Amino acid sequence: MSKTPPHFLGPDRTPILTRELLLSGELEDSIRASYPELHVLTAAERAESLRSILDARPEHGNGLWVFAYGSLIWNPAMHISSRVLASVSGWHRSFCLATRAGRGDAVTPGMLLGLEAGGECVGAVLRVEERHVEQELDILWRREMIANSYIPKWLAFTSADGNISGHAITFTINPDCSNYAGDIGDAELIRRLATSRGRLGTGADYLFNTRNGLREMGIKDALLERLGDAVAAQGGVI
Repeated sequence: MSKTPPHFLGPDRTPILTRELLLSGELEDSIRASYPELHVLTAAERAESLRSILDARPEHGNGLWVFAYGSLIWNPAMHISSRVLASVSGWHRSFCLATRAGRGDAVTPGMLLGLEAGGECVGAVLRVEERHVEQELDILWRREMIANSYIPKWLAFTSADGNISGHAITFTINPDCSNYAGDIGDAELIRRLATSRGRLGTGADYLFNTRNGLREMGIKDALLERLGDAVAAQGGVI
């Protein structure tokens, strides 16, 4: 089990993903070392991906929205002006991405969330002000688009109160990526979430923080509640 370097730790010595860490390139280096077979996007490839999503922007105005369904809910690491409970249709939250880096290692890969086709997902839309769009999306792309694990899309959303609707940048899973693991089975998923640990913390921490972030917004997600109970029963801790 790898030890957590000091620069991955917050003030209380807990692992944390910060904008400073993302800008430093250390997370990218960690993933490259953990996955020598994985193609890590170059700076030029990442910039091209970001430019493509901005060129396809369906709405222009004073800022844009990013849909958060996992750790972006409780740790966006971006400067945002608001967070609104919202949902997208045609996609559902799923632990379908294996990781040997941030929250796992080669012995026990961690599991991260992605959006898979079908159903509906309740999460939050995060507002990025227009003057900060390029700067903050650069941070976001350094976080989510290190490799080709996700496919960024503009998805239609509606706020929980029905007062806000539009399109938000959303990171859907790439089922063709080498670390896609949407079919590992319930028992193995729970085992990994309960026991995995990497430089950014434990799989249980990721699960519980996402569950609690939704609870704070008044949402009890059936999948996260069920998995949270199962992981806690196996002794999974932050």
